[in-house]
Amino acid sequence: MKAILVTGGAGFIGANFIEFIIDEYPEYQVVNLDKLTYAGDLMHLKKVQNHMNYTFIQGDICDRALIEMLFTTYDIRGVFHLAAESHVDNSISSPEVFIETNIKGTFTLLDVAYKYWMEKPNQYRNGYENCRFLQVSTDEVYGSLGKTGLFTEETSYAPNSPYSASKASGDMLVRSYYHTYGMNTIITNCSNNYGPKQHAEKLIPTIIRKILANEQIPVYGDGKNVRDWLYVKDHCVGLMLAFEKGIAGEVYNIGGKNEMTNIQIVTLICARMDILLSKDSGTCEKLINFVEDRAGHDYRYAIDASKIEGHLGWEAKENFKTGIQKTIAWYLNK
Repeated sequence: MKAILVTGGAGFIGANFIEFIIDEYPEYQVVNLDKLTYAGDLMHLKKVQNHMNYTFIQGDICDRALIEMLFTTYDIRGVFHLAAESHVDNSISSPEVFIETNIKGTFTLLDVAYKYWMEKPNQYRNGYENCRFLQVSTDEVYGSLGKTGLFTEETSYAPNSPYSASKASGDMLVRSYYHTYGMNTIITNCSNNYGPKQHAEKLIPTIIRKILANEQIPVYGDGKNVRDWLYVKDHCVGLMLAFEKGIAGEVYNIGGKNEMTNIQIVTLICARMDILLSKDSGTCEKLINFVEDRAGHDYRYAIDASKIEGHLGWEAKENFKTGIQKTIAWYLNK
């Protein structure tokens, strides 16, 4: 059985990813390392918490001694690095923790993996030749698009927030360990994820939560900022494909081909909630409240996922209509 380390596994994407691995890949022993900050919740992992292929460790990715202990104790052969400070608003008000976690933490993981897996640059230890480090990143590192165009793997990085700058820095460290040391790395850049288990601070959970509480729904600026939405389960499938079939040193963009403005998202959910809550049409939409725009708010993100589709056979199974119905149902049940 192959032991893999998943960092940030109690977070939104991490918890969905671990559940997916446990269900679909019995050949993997999953070690979940999570600091359990505000974004981590072990209740998301209740389904797998007692599974023989799952181990949870509470700790910080910046703690080198802990990381070294995990590699030696569990003989880690692969890393899925999802742990990150990720909320843009928080990065604007408190950027220091983003630098610490997203840059220093990424370096610590990379360097421990390199020294455990490899004898020296371009020479793996005997039996460790197939070990791989997968960096889970974001489309925000590419900056902002105008009304047309798509992010590709060749798009130059142009991060515009402390969050995206810290993620871009982590990506560059991963790139450097491939080019300098010959380490087997993959970088994935995804569009906005949505689905079950997302933290309440994010847009879609906020809309649902505000409607249920009959409170105003805050919408930045004019609500016309555009994002590409990716259902979290589709993202999980893409991560495993990249890990198992991707070419070392490559970057793969994972997007849902679901471009929508923020105000479109809000009005769609409001209409759906009117039906589910047996309210008159337009009732929930009256809760929309336009607020001061976010500082440095990127206008549009959109991903060209043709590389992972063509090279690895990935495709998004959920369109936004089906994905948002599943998402709303999960939050209402919760």
